[in-house]
Amino acid sequence: MSSIMPTYKRLPVQFVRGQGAWLYDANDTAYLDALTGIAVTGLGHCHPAVSAALAKQAQTLMHCSNLYHIPTQEALAETLCRIAGMDAVFFGNSGAEANEAAIKLARLYGHQNGIESPTVIVLEHAFHGRTMATLTATGNAAVQKGFEPLVPGFIRVPAGNIEAIAALANNANIVAVLAEPVQGEGGVRRLSDDYLRGLREQCDRNNWLLMFDEVQSGNGRVGTYFAYLGLNFKPDVVTTAKGLGNGVPIGACLAQGKAAKVLGAGNHGSTYGGNPLASAAAMAVINTIEQDNLTQRVPLIRKLISESLYQHSQAATDLIKTESGQGLMLGFVMSQDCPELVSLALEQKLLINVTAGNVVRLLPALTLTDDEAILIGERLAGVIDTYARQLKG
Repeated sequence: MSSIMPTYKRLPVQFVRGQGAWLYDANDTAYLDALTGIAVTGLGHCHPAVSAALAKQAQTLMHCSNLYHIPTQEALAETLCRIAGMDAVFFGNSGAEANEAAIKLARLYGHQNGIESPTVIVLEHAFHGRTMATLTATGNAAVQKGFEPLVPGFIRVPAGNIEAIAALANNANIVAVLAEPVQGEGGVRRLSDDYLRGLREQCDRNNWLLMFDEVQSGNGRVGTYFAYLGLNFKPDVVTTAKGLGNGVPIGACLAQGKAAKVLGAGNHGSTYGGNPLASAAAMAVINTIEQDNLTQRVPLIRKLISESLYQHSQAATDLIKTESGQGLMLGFVMSQDCPELVSLALEQKLLINVTAGNVVRLLPALTLTDDEAILIGERLAGVIDTYARQLKG
């Protein structure tokens, strides 16, 4: 019996090493990783630039309290702000902590504007984390069950319905809207550009903060560094984590304009957030994404996976209703719930995930070769054809 609390339903495999798009078990059997630790190792496993940066930093200074200036953290903050068009950053250890910082920022923004019960609008199908506040903001009753009472101060509305947002304009307690431009856990659903612009307009009209959760969609995964880049507007707050450290725990809450001036000394903190080791890893990730132009390959990798899947599968056209997501947040929406596909894929030495019951979620590395992308599609085709045969009995 394991001494680890059984909070995860684990698959019957143990990985002992990783390289690029591949993970290896103790028998040195190779598994093709199309999930990257749920969008974490966007540069692949043990990327040499990240490993070298970590080794160098580990021999220099691994940790320093945020009571002091940290040069590597300062450089990372400046770089992230340049890319995101933001003015200031708070560093934590994870996406949940980044979103927790955003929620606290919104509440303090409300109090600074004389609002005693600041309330954040959140969306159905959203996933923002598993701390109590982010769990409450998450639009999934299944992950909330048993943890009541939830945190007050949230109003949930249907995703994609701008009228539902506009209808709350007379609610004097609203201070912010929190949304994922691409909902990962909610079924790899990309919210439309018009809807996202509508959120910006409603926030501007009502003096609310617009806060984007790009914990999963950030760091180049969707073909731009953040999903909102290229839309000709910015949120007031954006959060990111996962691919930021390529496996090293780090999260960031970035803010611009009036939002960047809300948090002050003593309002928030983190023991490990943005320490020298994590900051060195994140700098190596960003430098690699920029120097190797990895975002430019994202559309091609997605196309190769999709084309290979349909080319090699006899059942895909019948069982897949549509594709969803953006860039390498790639979803195949199946005609019925299909959680068993994860185990079938493991048998094919392919790592995938199924979310929202019926969406095959792929989050492969940005560094995939063309052959590896084609192989992901080929192996997924085998999985779907096996599933189709099982359905027929």
